[in-house]
Amino acid sequence: MAIAKLFGTDGVRGQANAGVMTVENALQIGRAVGILIDSRHARPRVIIGKDTRRSGYLFEHALLAGLCSVGAEPYLVGVLPTPGIAYMTSSMRADAGVVISASHNPFQDNGIKLFGRDGFKIADEMERRIEHLVAEPQPLQDGLAHGEDIGRAYRIEDAWGRYVVQLKHTFPADLTLDGVKIAIDCGNGAAFRIAPAVFEELGATVVRLAVQPNGTNINDGCGALHPEQLGRAVVEHGCDLGIALDGDADRLILCDEHGEIVDGDRVMAICALRMAKQGTLRGGAVVATVMSNFGLEIALRHAGLQLIRTDVGDRHVVEAMRKHGYNLGGEQSGHLVFLDHATTGDGTLAALQLCAIAVREGKRVSELAEVMHPLPQVLINLPVRDKPPIDTLPAVSKVISQAEGELAGLGRVLVRYSGTERKCRVMVEGQDEHQVRKHAERIADSVRMAIGI
Repeated sequence: MAIAKLFGTDGVRGQANAGVMTVENALQIGRAVGILIDSRHARPRVIIGKDTRRSGYLFEHALLAGLCSVGAEPYLVGVLPTPGIAYMTSSMRADAGVVISASHNPFQDNGIKLFGRDGFKIADEMERRIEHLVAEPQPLQDGLAHGEDIGRAYRIEDAWGRYVVQLKHTFPADLTLDGVKIAIDCGNGAAFRIAPAVFEELGATVVRLAVQPNGTNINDGCGALHPEQLGRAVVEHGCDLGIALDGDADRLILCDEHGEIVDGDRVMAICALRMAKQGTLRGGAVVATVMSNFGLEIALRHAGLQLIRTDVGDRHVVEAMRKHGYNLGGEQSGHLVFLDHATTGDGTLAALQLCAIAVREGKRVSELAEVMHPLPQVLINLPVRDKPPIDTLPAVSKVISQAEGELAGLGRVLVRYSGTERKCRVMVEGQDEHQVRKHAERIADSVRMAIGI
């Protein structure tokens, strides 16, 4: 039997109750994790958490059953952000952590992400071993427990409170947010009670947005993917800034006091320059992906710092950071990683770091954001019916080459497929916005003609 392809760029993800995201696969993944993880306990201990999607109940109980059936002990933490589950995994000395979430995807989708005992995402090799067991399940049947060897589950009621305390510890002890007014859009996702609690307990006045999840409204016109309502709320309520999180709260988009968007690139620039001044930026560099704006590279270069680029995905960013000893990295989309405080992207934590800089320097967010001036960039996301290599599409390759020639080294063209959705992303960047948009639309048209839906 051919080995099923379960894992994409960020775990298993797809429409709930279809394709790879079935209850049957979740059950088998639970069994595979219970059998494969190297446990330091009498029984393997696995943290299971989820976001607010209705389908989370399906996969939570399927994973629980799979783990118990091979003698493991699952610990249910309920609704908790992805970085919170990573934290609980390492702080509880568990052997693995499982996140049930499709992050920024619509509520119809769901996913499974796995963390190792150190709180970092599991290695590719472990993913392949899990895939092999799911495709060739006889070893899973052989590993079934019986009698007293069957595992039992536990529920941790105060996981969200523990995570709130951890987040507050990342904020400088000599500072408070007294007098600061913040609008927080939680995207009806996993941080709907955690993020407001953190900032309120640090002294801020919080305007709460999208904090009433009902199982189907996660990411629905709100959160980090749709910060428009946040910008309006910041202006309407006279806030000092706005914070938008996605469904699993590992992503952050900010609004300044005027309601203008401050993306992940600008947050990285602000934090990198402050950390460099304090002597806490390790390696004199920031790690970002090929999608980050060239303006970030320019801002860092002026400060004597480097920008190290990786493939798209916070997983690649973290791998490069760990390999070379850097402690700040992220993506333009808002996955921001502060390795001194966390093992994965954390939107709430990143917002706290930015707030600490604003308070300490006595500056508005709009003033801080002036450290970076983005070059005009156009990103078009296109639904596609399949994902053939771009260089096998002659018409598309021709238009890309023409664009690169006209940009003459003063811009960039990047055409790539999403790792989690059936989409092609066309990004063009350059000095002139009209020229950039023209090239992006021409390339997008060629992709539509070749493989569009």
